[in-house]
Amino acid sequence: MEALAPYDHFHGRGLEATLEVAAMIQAGPADHLLDIGSGIGGPARFFAKRFGCKVTGIDLTPEFCDVARHLTRLLGVEDRVAFKVGDALAMPFAGTTFDGAYSMNVSMNIADKVAFYREIHRVLKPGAWLALSEVAKGDSGEPDYPTPWAESARTSFLATPEETRRGLQEAGFEVLQLHDTLAKSREYGERSRSAVARGDKPPHRAVILVHGEIAARMAANTARGQKEGRLIPIEVLARKA
Repeated sequence: MEALAPYDHFHGRGLEATLEVAAMIQAGPADHLLDIGSGIGGPARFFAKRFGCKVTGIDLTPEFCDVARHLTRLLGVEDRVAFKVGDALAMPFAGTTFDGAYSMNVSMNIADKVAFYREIHRVLKPGAWLALSEVAKGDSGEPDYPTPWAESARTSFLATPEETRRGLQEAGFEVLQLHDTLAKSREYGERSRSAVARGDKPPHRAVILVHGEIAARMAANTARGQKEGRLIPIEVLARKA
């Protein structure tokens, strides 16, 4: 799993962000967690190994789910990790199914965030937690595109940190933590650029794997957006009341 980490953790800061989300939550072998926007399954496999729990991932892209299943079989954790193709706004799960849920760099592509949060609320058990690692909108204007989550503004729907808080509360969540990770993200970017300048591989290679030639433009636009206050990466922990 460690060898795959630079490739199968698609979200910003890769495995480092996954480790931070894991530190925010509590889970155990009896728990069933939901990964919303699971990609090729890196975080789902990590959480299953870290906590000994069961994890189900959901993603809109069938090819991602196919690769996620293949890698999960190769790593021998298919008894605890499963993937379904599905829409985060209409998930194929019964109500009150999961003990916890997390989503990493997904909501930026969802226009109706309250509907998104309400659907998560529906499938969580009472008292269950929700952890988010996302990119929020700053107060200095729109970002430049392409970015890792959108090639143009047509598919990018950013909310401010305060709008995120209000949306979660409107959907029935109690927000326990909401903080920005801007300093960490900027330091991670500097570290990655230094690695490339030395001729080494960057710690996070998923964007290059998925987006190919335009990945460098995406990374540059993200770094500029963070520097100018247009993009603010955040982490959130909430609980279903």
